[in-house]
Formats: sequence, C-alpha cells, structure tokens
Amino acid sequence: MVTIRDVAKHAGVSIASVSRALNGQDNVRAKTREKIEAAARELKFVPHSGARSLTSQRTHTIGVILPDLFGEFFSEIIRGIDRITHGAGKQMLLGNMHGSLHETTNAIRSMRGRVDGILLMPPNGVSEPLTTEALGFVPTVLLNVEPGAHTQPFVTVDNYHGARKMTEYLIGLGCKRIVHISGPRHNRDAFQRQRGFLDAMKQHLHERQPLVLPGDFREQSGEDAVRMLLADGAPVDAIFAANDVMAVGAISALRESGIAVGEDVLVAGFDDIPMARHMAPGLTTMHSDIARLGSTAAMLLLRMMGGEALGSEDGRVLVPDIVTRGSTGEAERGSPGPKATATLRGG
Repeated sequence: MVTIRDVAKHAGVSIASVSRALNGQDNVRAKTREKIEAAARELKFVPHSGARSLTSQRTHTIGVILPDLFGEFFSEIIRGIDRITHGAGKQMLLGNMHGSLHETTNAIRSMRGRVDGILLMPPNGVSEPLTTEALGFVPTVLLNVEPGAHTQPFVTVDNYHGARKMTEYLIGLGCKRIVHISGPRHNRDAFQRQRGFLDAMKQHLHERQPLVLPGDFREQSGEDAVRMLLADGAPVDAIFAANDVMAVGAISALRESGIAVGEDVLVAGFDDIPMARHMAPGLTTMHSDIARLGSTAAMLLLRMMGGEALGSEDGRVLVPDIVTRGSTGEAERGSPGPKATATLRGG
C-alpha cells in the first residue's frame, strides 16, 4: 500500500508538506502543492483516515454539498444522512452550490481540511473534471450520478425503469393520452425519467411523439404546464410529472379549473416526498426512498473514512416502486382507473 511517506519521497518534499497539501491547508506554496498532488495521483495514493495527517487531527465532521437545500426532496436526503452520521458521532457541514459548477468547486475547496469526508450531489448529476480535481484526496461519495461514469462510489436511483414502470402502470389503467412534464433540460434524473416515459409510450401505445411539456422540478412549472394544456384544449387522460413537486402544481391548476383529479384526469409523480401522502387526493408516485439515498451514501462514506478503499464498483442503485393513491382514482393499491379522456379547456 502506498503511504504518505512514499508520496513525500516521490515529490521530493517533507512528509509534513504532503500532509498539509492533501488536507487542504493554505500554508503550502502553489508549485509545491501541484508537485505533491501530481505525485499522489501517479502513485494512486489513497489516504487512510486514521493516518491522513501528521499535523492535523480528525474533524469528526462530514461535508454535504447539494444543488439546493430547499424543499422536501433535499430535506429527506439530509434526514437520511443525519440518521447515520449522528449515530456514528459525526457532525455535518452543509454546502449549497445552487446548481452551479463554479460554486460547487468553491464549496468543495472551502471544506477541505475542515471535514473528514464529503457527500456530493453534482449539479445535473454530472461530476465534471474540475469538480473531481477540487475533491483532491478527500474520501467522497457521489449521489444521483450515472453508474459507471465516475471512479468514486455512488448511490443513485434507477430513474429510467422507475419512469417506465409508472408509464406502463397508467397505460394499464386504460390511459392512452398521457402527457409528461419533464424536469430541467440538462438534468440527468429528468433525462432518464423522460426516456423511460417515451420508451414505454412507444412500445405499448406506438406513440412516436408523445406530448412532453417543459418543467424545472418546481411547483410553478407544473401549474404552467397544465395551463398550457388548458389553452390548447389538448385531449388528456393522465399527466405524469417528472417529480412530485411539479405534480402538486399540476393538481392545483387542474382543481382550479374544475377538473376532478383521479376521475377526469389521473396524475402521477416521482420521488414520494412526504407531502405526496398528505394531499387530497393523495399523490400516486414512484417511491424512491429519498432518505435511504442519503443514509446509504453516508454508510459508504463512513466505511471510506474508516480506511476502506471503495470505488465505483461499490456503488448502489436504488430501485423505486409505485405507491398508488387517489390521484389515479385509487385507494392504496386499488384499480378503478380513469372514467374517460378529458379535453382540457381553460375558462
């Protein structure tokens, strides 16, 4: 196993300099830091959290960097992380990158030397080279990324098959005119969910160009999509939103227009945020166990911080399942289905 002493010898510097550089401390000259990081990469050095530094101690803190900290989705992830880390006697340091690669890199760099490991959900599900470089040698687990596209361990949701399964479920209820409200254009989760929808529609209903309306994972975009349908007078019997928050917005706009959700038009979402089960009618959705996404990632990170060398082969893919509720005309696991196709009109 390559040690910090080997890196120091390869770079021609002291062990203390290697320790300071790899722990993100500022009192190392830029050229020296570059030389040390190059040596560590060349030797494929993986620091053992129990002997990471001769000049600093463990912080007993993990960094959590998310695209946003607002909303039930991110709250559930944090809740899952906290459940594991609190039990292990660790603290959390939260960072928000606001969906920006530049801010992501800054958030990572600001945590180096202050945390023993990082849980990172890259913006749009893509960990660009600059972000990976900024991570340096801090133990890191990625959330919601493409399996096989990274060297770090990861935890992600099977978005494609989840969306395909939901679309097939709506088709099985007799729906033929299903509209999809997509997520942000460059977001990996949104892309995979839309792909699952399109493939199911093509295979089962032979739809070459199913109707997909733009969304951004926010409630307002769900409302806007329905108002667009109302203005066009589009025949619709079901709406499948790429996340629950947009589905909530869609239900709100339908109800304002006097359209009975679960009868005239069925509505489904994805994620199963806590709000989904408390709505009236309750929202049928794909249960991806968001808290488990966070807790599973936290358990992997604790293993790395304990000295295990984990990589992408240790990643986890969570398989979501359907939870049926009143928004598709059913009680839990019932099956009446839609009454008829409704033509949505405003006014």
